[in-house]
Amino acid sequence: MAVEVLLPKIGLTMQEGTIDEWLVPTGAAVAEGDALLRLATDKVDVDVEAEAGGLFHPVVPAGATVPAGALIGWLLAEGEQPPEAAGAPTPGADTAAVAALSGAGVAPGAAGAAAAPTVNGTGDRLLSSPNARRVAAAADVDLTAVHGTGPGGRIVSEDVEDFLAALPGDPATPAPPSGTPSSPLVRKLAKERGIDLSGVNGTGPGGRIRRSDLDAVAPPPLRRDAAPQPGDILPLTGMRGTIARRMHASLQEMAQLTHGYEVRMDAVVSLRDRLKEEWADSELPVPSINDFLLRAAALALREHPLLNATVREDGIHLLDGIHLGFAVAVPGGLMVPVIEDAVALALPEIARRSRSLAQAAREGRISPAQLEGATFTVTSLGGYGVDFFTPVINPGNVAILGVGRLRDGVEWVDDRPLRTRVLTLSLTFDHRAIDGAPAAEYLRTVGELLRKPLRLLV
Repeated sequence: MAVEVLLPKIGLTMQEGTIDEWLVPTGAAVAEGDALLRLATDKVDVDVEAEAGGLFHPVVPAGATVPAGALIGWLLAEGEQPPEAAGAPTPGADTAAVAALSGAGVAPGAAGAAAAPTVNGTGDRLLSSPNARRVAAAADVDLTAVHGTGPGGRIVSEDVEDFLAALPGDPATPAPPSGTPSSPLVRKLAKERGIDLSGVNGTGPGGRIRRSDLDAVAPPPLRRDAAPQPGDILPLTGMRGTIARRMHASLQEMAQLTHGYEVRMDAVVSLRDRLKEEWADSELPVPSINDFLLRAAALALREHPLLNATVREDGIHLLDGIHLGFAVAVPGGLMVPVIEDAVALALPEIARRSRSLAQAAREGRISPAQLEGATFTVTSLGGYGVDFFTPVINPGNVAILGVGRLRDGVEWVDDRPLRTRVLTLSLTFDHRAIDGAPAAEYLRTVGELLRKPLRLLV
């Protein structure tokens, strides 16, 4: 019986996703739990596993953007044909590309040749996928000369591409080393990253090497979006569109107000310098200034639970756990990884988790689960030279703490100026849930903790 493959909803805010790459070829046998596709969402790229076993038949091409819950393929039994729905365009997908994948509605000519079944020299039907026939027709390849690697010798598009790559004098993507099955895309990425595929352990069906296997050997280089130029039109899609919708909704639905509060950081700077020396030969990570802020913010929430809350129709719900989100700038937007149960973690563990999560976010390796569940958020623009700003509350929270740059200040002692180290905190809060005085008390508590930072270490 045919089993539908639907685009999963990753996280509460996901509306649509892009099929970045099919990880198995058309007609391949997959088992429950095998990675089926690489999905790009507004927050993260993630491998999606098959929820059942069968022969895979996609109805949406790689690169298509479809809504969550849309039909994107079928898992079929041996000899079973996909239902008629497989040939119908999926909402949000490219109709012509879907037709090419499904073999339905293809116009005469070259595309028609791609959809037509091929027979071998004995007159028997040659098993091949619609996409393989399309690729073969476009490259003028006789499918009878191609060796099929799919179930029952079925020819898939990768077989055609491998055949083309192995032609004499063809400088295209080199054929894979013996015993290392992989797609042309994987071989192209391996060449770009200088990876020898013969030394890569493939985790796909039959030992097939996936892109995730390459990432485990050599992480992809950080993406650098081209700088926008005058006259450009930047679409409000993907991560940028999600940020736009969420921030607009936040300002529309809440009564937001921001307090600015200057705190002394001399003791923190002094303690951090001491830790650099004392922990130089240990495995303990030296906490950054932001790590001290994260720890102080979490401990202060324990004393001021009104800021660790959410507003619902029936009232203000004070939350049990303190799960601290912190903003990380990434190409094209920002992500907010979450440190769970932050109040229960000592400062070195806060530092370890913040670094690991931030690196995973920047490299596109972070999981959706690591981006969900924040009850309070800390965001810093100090590294950009900003002193004070008005951060916008993440929907579902009632407050967010902004951190400015560490700078020199002056304090007068007996008519003598004393140089100090200070920064400004910017606390935005939802006035529906919190009044100005309790918000100011929270900032005062954070400041007191930073004045005596030894309490933050444990």
